[in-house]
Amino acid sequence: MDKITVICYPKCSTCVKAEKWLKEQGIEYSYRPIKEEKPTEKELTEWIRESGLPISRFFNTSGLLYREHNIKDKLKVLSQAELIKILASDGMFVKRPVVLRNGKFILNGFKEGEWERELK
Repeated sequence: MDKITVICYPKCSTCVKAEKWLKEQGIEYSYRPIKEEKPTEKELTEWIRESGLPISRFFNTSGLLYREHNIKDKLKVLSQAELIKILASDGMFVKRPVVLRNGKFILNGFKEGEWERELK
């Protein structure tokens, strides 16, 4: 059976919706608090590679830190390694929730249709 891990922030409304959906679907998962157990550079590097998504999709663009640190402009000029260091520096930079299946990245953010396809 697949082991699902959801990396969330408890005060994030998107994470709350995602967890509610998981419970309604009867999908068992383990919870990892993103602020206390932030993703490492190694994890982020693997997730970005596995996903095939641009690194910009891993940033929480609606977050306060994103705006305070002017990440939108930094995305245009910094290397991927430099951007990964920023992501790893604080879990609040990372778009959440992040879903792992057996330790491998499968989703970030919550779009019910995507979750339906990937998790059911």
